[in-house]
Amino acid sequence: MIYKKLGNLDVEISRLAMGGHEYLPTGASRGFNEDFELAIKPNYIFDGFGQDARKQVLAVAFENGINLFDVTMDSEKEALGRNLKEMRPPYDVFIQTRPEGMGYTYDRNNVKMAQYDLLRAEVQRIVKLLDRDQIEFLNLPFMKTALDNDPDYLVKIKYNIEALKREGLIRFACADTFSGEYTYLKQIEAGCFDVVYINCNFGDYQSINKVLPAAQSKGMGVVCREAYMKGKLFKMAEEIGADKSKVAHAALKWCLSHDEVTTVVYGTGKPRNLIDAISVLNNLELTEEDLSIIEKVKQSALFKEFAAQKDVEFLHDGA
Repeated sequence: MIYKKLGNLDVEISRLAMGGHEYLPTGASRGFNEDFELAIKPNYIFDGFGQDARKQVLAVAFENGINLFDVTMDSEKEALGRNLKEMRPPYDVFIQTRPEGMGYTYDRNNVKMAQYDLLRAEVQRIVKLLDRDQIEFLNLPFMKTALDNDPDYLVKIKYNIEALKREGLIRFACADTFSGEYTYLKQIEAGCFDVVYINCNFGDYQSINKVLPAAQSKGMGVVCREAYMKGKLFKMAEEIGADKSKVAHAALKWCLSHDEVTTVVYGTGKPRNLIDAISVLNNLELTEEDLSIIEKVKQSALFKEFAAQKDVEFLHDGA
């Protein structure tokens, strides 16, 4: 494993992080694609998470030194906490997660995250669910509507972050949103976040122009997600007749080639896929073949549609 310092923090993170999603036979993620409302409901646990298939993936992660694990809904949180007790990794690990039902568009104007008593209670609930002493990385994923609705929203968020740290409930705070560039820049300017958690791939790339440099200038780490464009990358590969493994390698290398990026969150339900992804770390240089593959993907109709949509979303506040 290769490790990289997380911005100016005295913490080193594996260049590949592990996502918490588990998958249906169709390849779609569990929970969200089974019953979305239940997936974002606090304390709802779907059956079957954290069983043998997931343990096999975690075993490969532990064998290869992955030390950051990202989990979203409660089913993933509970499963990871349980699995870490059952399969204790031979080194310290970090968990990144978010408040349930408070982020993105799950709570109107994200008002719950701005109320310290509610956020504190939620963090305490998650800590108990994970069976840990604290949350190492807490995502606070609010939308632009939160800023529009409350001029003091960021002041409240800053207070909440500082208070949670003082109480030892969290170690670091992650800026996160689906609203796009404007909101990310406001989060970075606030000076209370340690990390930016963001979609970043060669089809959803606008963050490399302003957001990533702004984060680096503030000494923040950058955790990237969706290197494979939520699986759409492989449909693009099919369209142009490209080898999917080579396309996947090129996509990971593209993300990790940006100096601001600390790590990429990778998700899979198959150990062999994780082993294949980890092999990319043996040589992170973007070769001529990698660049040629990326250019070919960019010529596909599916890619052009995807990139155009992401440009609008990111540059126009998620519109």
